Amino acid sequence: MTGCIVGWAHSKFGRHDDRDVESLIVEVTQGALADAGVSGADIDAVYLGTMNGGFVKQEFPASLAFQADPGLRFKPATRVENACATGSAAIHMGLNTIAAGKGRLILVVGVEKMTERTGAEINDLLLRACYRKEEDQIEGGFAGIFGQIAQKYFQKYGDQSDALARIAAKNHKNGVANPLAQMRRDLGYDFCRAISDKNPLVAGPLKRTDCSLVSDGAAAVVLADIETALSMEKAVAFRAAEQVNDFLPMSRRDILAFEGPALAWKKALAAARLGLFDLDLVETHDCFTIAELIEYEAMGLTAPGEGSRAILEGWTEKDGRLPINPSGGLKAKGHPVGATGVSMHVLASMQVTGQAGDMQIPGASLAGVMNMGGAAVANFVSILEPLRS
Repeated sequence: MTGCIVGWAHSKFGRHDDRDVESLIVEVTQGALADAGVSGADIDAVYLGTMNGGFVKQEFPASLAFQADPGLRFKPATRVENACATGSAAIHMGLNTIAAGKGRLILVVGVEKMTERTGAEINDLLLRACYRKEEDQIEGGFAGIFGQIAQKYFQKYGDQSDALARIAAKNHKNGVANPLAQMRRDLGYDFCRAISDKNPLVAGPLKRTDCSLVSDGAAAVVLADIETALSMEKAVAFRAAEQVNDFLPMSRRDILAFEGPALAWKKALAAARLGLFDLDLVETHDCFTIAELIEYEAMGLTAPGEGSRAILEGWTEKDGRLPINPSGGLKAKGHPVGATGVSMHVLASMQVTGQAGDMQIPGASLAGVMNMGGAAVANFVSILEPLRS
């Protein structure tokens, strides 16, 4: 245990035509500093996570956090990128700085503004998170990649359309209770299961309701060392924080095994000295419903090929054995890629401190977070608990 989250802020996710990256960064930076009860002058370093790669013209954004508080001026500020796991990568950089004794209070911001581009442009930009030498010609961008994964899974384990629709319906139902979510509509299983004009096939067996949303948004946390955190009003400790990266080309891996996520979970649970069912909830990376399904298996909830059991038997519902994505997940909350990992840590922190409002899992004190970059390439698992009971 090397660090704690002692403050946070989270913008609403969605389409923000009237906002730019700078305004989103400023909003959550000011919010997180205020929530932690610190000023910019107290911060020792800033890590800003954004994938960007062409979503907006403004690259080199780390020092934009200084716009929120002039006390941040002259602090070291670094941009971090690790595809859709960028936010968690930025948090890990902050934890590493604390562990190295190079900082006492660290500001971490995750941000993305995706909606300035057309759908075709967004698909192409997201393909930068794959191995373009082999995967560049897959139609449909990342939906096409996960459509192929879904097809291979169906071929090996049978048609899982019922399970995928149940996952989508669960996450949309959960998203209704999340005031920060982009989509707060309970679409229902029947709508998610049926192909229709409003829910067409997008790639392979994946329908529109199987795909996360293109979003704008930001989230921020203030990290502190243990000694400092003990003096703060609230503190959420990292009982474990593990990163596992795998080969980039899917051709070098068994893509249905999600070996990187599985190893990250194994290492995190071992470091925390916990079993999976000791956790009260998990926020996991449902960029597509097939990803959540395979992640059930990777985390050890079921055996390989049996992930459908977890959703069809209700294990992952809010009142189930292990609630998964009580926030609505990326599916309903939205997926501004650089912000996603920070958002997941904020929402898990809200749960274990009893501040999750209508999303709250009663009595939650242990939360898992699994954030994935690319198709199971960059994999981060955190286990969070209150520093003080």
